[in-house]
Amino acid sequence: MTATEDLFAPARRVADAVLFEGYLLYPYRASAAKNQVRWQWGVLMPRSWADGEYPEPWSHQAECLLEPEDDAVLHLRVRFLHVQTKDLERVTEDGFSPVPSLDVDGVEHLTWDEAVETEHDVDVVLAELLEHERAVPIRIPADRIEEPVVDAAGTVLGRTIRVRRQLDGLLHLAAQRDAGPYGVVRLHVRLENASTEPATTREDALRLAFVAAHTVIAATGGEFLSLLEPPEWAKPLAEACENVGVWPVLVGEDKRRDVVLASPIILYDYPSIAPESPGDLFDGLENDEILTLRTMVLTDDEKREARATDPRAAEIIDRVDNMPQDVLDRLHGAIRYLRGVQEPGVPAPEEGDPSELVPWWDPGTDASFSPETDSVVVGGVSLARGSRVLLRPRGNRTDAQDMFLNGKVATVAAVLCSVDDEWHLAVTPDDDPEAAEIMMAHGRYLYFSPDEVEPLAVGS
Repeated sequence: MTATEDLFAPARRVADAVLFEGYLLYPYRASAAKNQVRWQWGVLMPRSWADGEYPEPWSHQAECLLEPEDDAVLHLRVRFLHVQTKDLERVTEDGFSPVPSLDVDGVEHLTWDEAVETEHDVDVVLAELLEHERAVPIRIPADRIEEPVVDAAGTVLGRTIRVRRQLDGLLHLAAQRDAGPYGVVRLHVRLENASTEPATTREDALRLAFVAAHTVIAATGGEFLSLLEPPEWAKPLAEACENVGVWPVLVGEDKRRDVVLASPIILYDYPSIAPESPGDLFDGLENDEILTLRTMVLTDDEKREARATDPRAAEIIDRVDNMPQDVLDRLHGAIRYLRGVQEPGVPAPEEGDPSELVPWWDPGTDASFSPETDSVVVGGVSLARGSRVLLRPRGNRTDAQDMFLNGKVATVAAVLCSVDDEWHLAVTPDDDPEAAEIMMAHGRYLYFSPDEVEPLAVGS
């Protein structure tokens, strides 16, 4: 890893997730309705389009606070996706003719808009920036790549043509030192799409756009202040920062303060990717486990189309199809098994053998809590594992499906206390024994607060 790459390494995984958020959504097929309108996050359109009938942003601005040393240097990396058209042409007697798809030896190829990850680095000495603002031009040249499409016999059946348009941008940089006693510098970073080529449709304008645009800012000889939780003395300075279209957050391990990510997606300081996640699914707002399981059960035809849609979609399908069970298990987070996990080479215990029971909550974490034996008082009745309750979900729950459980009888499987000292009941439905058995086997329950249940008398 080069010295420059080492500077930006703390932000790499989170920045990549931001870069490809929404790139292609489940079920990862070009024909899916949700993939007909693309490129929604951090899009900076060419100004000619942005100021038109349907205005969209053509610039964004980040401001953050830096506690610098005298020799401080700023390192900025502007990152975005450059839309690339992928067109297909079939061989004809007269040459080539455009087609929406080609089938070659059972492998389908589709016309589609891809994207190329693009970066532009800028280094600037802070002392110089304090004296003079800088405007750094960004130019990404146009490109055209032609590749033959051949069958197993080597016969050319067509060709793929990938085209990228020229992009022009402007990065405005400025810095101002606060007059107070702390010597804090307010850093100003504004990215503009400076492309002047006209566009008649949004699809055309997107090919001239900076998609999912964000900036990683690293400092040598200085530390950034959190805008979310600034020290008391810096709160007025943090409130004075003007951020438009992006928000700067601290990134990196061990609470380091030398790297900031100006993200078009709202994040907290020190965001991270779950270590259990085996790869991007292009939807950070979803649950990896749910998306993975849904992708697993796509039909062969659906997977075939997904692979034909985009190489990144093909990578997701291949990864999911070949995912080891232990990796899938880790996606569940804290794995809760009623029965023990078999160690290699250890004989399976006999049914009913007490040694097969493994706590699905680690008592070593905090011996003061035990979901298997804890209880909570509701309406003067102590509820614990095995208690039967009537479900009365509140109307403001985010999961509307819980309303279908109103009035249902359930059995308490565990009583849990959150890190915020809020109690929750894990329950299984009494009217669906098979579902209850599956929940118990996998430790996946229905969860309700104590004020959403009514105790039932024993035997009722």
